[in-house]
Amino acid sequence: MGYIIGIDGGGTKTHCIITGINGKKLFECFGNASNFLVRGTEEVSLTIYNLVNECKNNLNINYDEIEAVLIGSTGAGRIDDAQKLESDFKNYAKSKGIRFKLFRVESDARIALEGAFSGKPGSILIAGTGSIMFGKDGKGNIHRVGGFGRFIGDEGSGYAIGKKGLTAVSKEFDGRGKHSLVTSLIAEKFKIDSSEVLINKIYKNNFNIASIAPSVFAAAEKDDEAALKIIDEETNELLLHIETMLRKIELPILDVVFIGGIITNENIYSKILRNKIKNKLEKVNIKEPDYPPEMGAVLMAQEILKASKVKL
Repeated sequence: MGYIIGIDGGGTKTHCIITGINGKKLFECFGNASNFLVRGTEEVSLTIYNLVNECKNNLNINYDEIEAVLIGSTGAGRIDDAQKLESDFKNYAKSKGIRFKLFRVESDARIALEGAFSGKPGSILIAGTGSIMFGKDGKGNIHRVGGFGRFIGDEGSGYAIGKKGLTAVSKEFDGRGKHSLVTSLIAEKFKIDSSEVLINKIYKNNFNIASIAPSVFAAAEKDDEAALKIIDEETNELLLHIETMLRKIELPILDVVFIGGIITNENIYSKILRNKIKNKLEKVNIKEPDYPPEMGAVLMAQEILKASKVKL
C-alpha cells in the first residue's frame, strides 16, 4: 500500500496529514511555522522532516512506501523560492540517507484552492494581513488577481484597513481631520495618544499595522464616519477583485470561498462585503470549502502521480 503526505505550511504552524493513495486520512500532526523566507530553509526542512517521520512512525511504514510529499508553504508564491526549498529539503533528506519518490513545494494559496473545490473550478478570496485571489477555470488554468504586497497592493486586507485607520488618526492628531472613534480606541488599546508616539510605534518599533483593523471595525459598529468610509472603500476593493476574476474565468456561476480572518469571522466588514456581493454580483456564489488546505496538498499530489503514470 502506498501513502501520500500533504502539508499546509503556515506562518504560525504547520499541519500535516498522511493518507492512503485513495486520499483517506490516516493520521495528522502539527509542527512549527514553515515560512522559509522568514525562518530559513534549513529550519523548515527540519520541521518537514520531523512531521514526515511522525507520520511514518505512527503508521509503522517505510520511507519507500511514501509515494509523495507535497507542502503548500507561505513564502512559496514565486517559483524560484519554491524550488529552493525543494532542493534544500531533498539535500537535507539525502544527508539522512533518504530519497523521496516525489517531493513538491507549492504555495499555500494553491493547495487551499485545490482543497476548497476538490480540484474542480472555483476561486478563493484571501483577505487576512494581506490579500490575493486565485481561481481555476474549466480547463484547469490557474488565474490570479491582486497579491502585489503591502507597498503597492493588498487592497481590502487587514494591512490596508489598518493603514487607513492610522492615517485618519494621524490627521486628527495633526488637526487636518475630524475626530474619529478609532483614535480613542487605539489610545486605549495600544497607548498611542500623540503624533510622537504614533511615529515611534510605526517607524522604530515595527508596529503591526494590520492589528488596527479590529479597532476600525469596532468604531464602524458605532457608526463612526471615518471607519465606515474605510470599510466601504476596502470592501469595494475586494469586490473589484471578484469582478476581475469573473471576467478571467468566465463561468456561468463563480463559486468563491473566503479565506482569512477578516472575512471569515463574523464582523461588520465581512457582513458588508457579503451584502455587496449578494446585491451587485448575481453570478457569484459564496460557499464553504470542500476540504482544508492540507487535503488540497494531497489532491495535488494525487494528480501529479496520475500524470506521471500516464507519461510512463
